[in-house]
Amino acid sequence: MIKHLARLRLFALLGGLLLASACSAAPDTAAPFTEGDQYVTLPAPQQRLSPEGKVEVVEVFSYGCIHCAHFAPTAEELRKSLPKGVVFKLLPAPFNDAWMPFARAYYAAKQLGVVQRTHLALFKAKFEDNYPINTLDELADFYARQGVNRAEFLRIANSEAATAQMKKDFQLLQKWQIDGTPTIVVDGKYRSGHVKSFDELVKLTRWLVDRELVGK
Repeated sequence: MIKHLARLRLFALLGGLLLASACSAAPDTAAPFTEGDQYVTLPAPQQRLSPEGKVEVVEVFSYGCIHCAHFAPTAEELRKSLPKGVVFKLLPAPFNDAWMPFARAYYAAKQLGVVQRTHLALFKAKFEDNYPINTLDELADFYARQGVNRAEFLRIANSEAATAQMKKDFQLLQKWQIDGTPTIVVDGKYRSGHVKSFDELVKLTRWLVDRELVGK
């Protein structure tokens, strides 16, 4: 079973910014996955990451999570294989103080347009090559090695906009009832639950995507 590294806890950020603080069809006995076990139908109304009309697959992750590192290559293959009308998105989880720099790094990388070419590289540098990548300064060093302007990276990562985005995204994680990573959310309606392997997580995601595509 995939072990969750992180559990939600309440903490304050920057003097008062509080970060931590289903309407489903009738059960189908022929379904390959069980509601309430392998996946959970989230409470209505539907809470999506973005308003765009495509079916949305969101991976909740952290660069500080070794299980996310192990899942990352599989998630990339999943992203590439999703059918037309489906979009794959990433959402960083600042579940504890140690993971907040990784969330800020993602927001900066996204704004700088370098996520696609640095996402797997960051996991590799941290967990395979054993670079000391934990603080925002160490993350800035990593992105600088990838050709990113270090000062600009730090400016964006430390900005009020990044803080506001972190707060907004964390509120969404709470609505999705997420307490660990990696977790998949499909269309803001279904959340992965107890799966035994990454392969099962991928199969579950594709099955939920197919259900949503039929519904649309």
